[in-house]
Amino acid sequence: MRRRVALWTLGAALLVSGAGNAADAPAPPPETARVAIATSDVDRFYALYDDPAIAAQPDVLAARYLADASPGLVEFMAMRRITPERVAKALRDMPDLYRDARSCANTLGNVRGRLTAAADRLAALYPPAIFPPITIAMSRGTPVAAANGKGLYVSLEALCAAKFFEADDEDRFVHVIAHEYVHAQQPLAQVESDSDTVLHASLVEGAAEFVAEQISGSVAYTHLHRWAAGRETAVERDFLAEKDGKANDSRWVYNQLGTPDWPGDLGYWVGYRIVKSYYNRAPDKAAALKAIIEMRDPAAFLAASGWTPGMKL
Repeated sequence: MRRRVALWTLGAALLVSGAGNAADAPAPPPETARVAIATSDVDRFYALYDDPAIAAQPDVLAARYLADASPGLVEFMAMRRITPERVAKALRDMPDLYRDARSCANTLGNVRGRLTAAADRLAALYPPAIFPPITIAMSRGTPVAAANGKGLYVSLEALCAAKFFEADDEDRFVHVIAHEYVHAQQPLAQVESDSDTVLHASLVEGAAEFVAEQISGSVAYTHLHRWAAGRETAVERDFLAEKDGKANDSRWVYNQLGTPDWPGDLGYWVGYRIVKSYYNRAPDKAAALKAIIEMRDPAAFLAASGWTPGMKL
């Protein structure tokens, strides 16, 4: 019985809010159809993880888990190079990550309801919005999440461990998934290129941060805002000098955790501030939000934003 309870914990936590038996829960209202969450990959993973014969062999566990992946996990695997070899290495090197993710799932009781509210706000602010299904799966310890027009994809173990974003697990899941909902709308987020500039990547991510704040109440990468307080001018002058460099070779985006002296993904914060400047000075807020989401020319957007390094926002 213990294993059976453990297997349904994540699905129950995400699908049912409050006390009571899941079977007795009232049918969700029609608008909750916007938020479809699949957790079957997590259930399959822990069914294997609980088998001592399998759990002692990370390579076998990883291979068997990924061999029967859901369609959402298959897409996530292709997007973020999730392979049996990489999952097995993470299981060997970071066993606590996978052990702790199971207890983290118990804290997610209100996530679905809060995401439904965020989706409703996005639909109201941006009527063309789409709401692809959310797949929560076990990955290779990174990334925390990704999105395209087909779906949103969350690494349970990675997002559970990212407590430096926000200490509260439920808040962290809501705000990160809201960020990914915005990526699903953005034309620039649908294609990734090694030639993308720092400015390009930072504005794509900053736009997702800004709109996520409008719909969920907070940005996802709150730690960047805490770190940057009082450093705005110096950091943004550096950004302006380096904005045309390649994103993948930079210290601004996609550079993991960074250091205490320079956190990773600091371009998300600068991009957010550029987007906020654009929005604040726009007379038509609905049109501004549409332009933020549908941005296609980062250089032109920057020029129109009115942003300057260190400006008060």
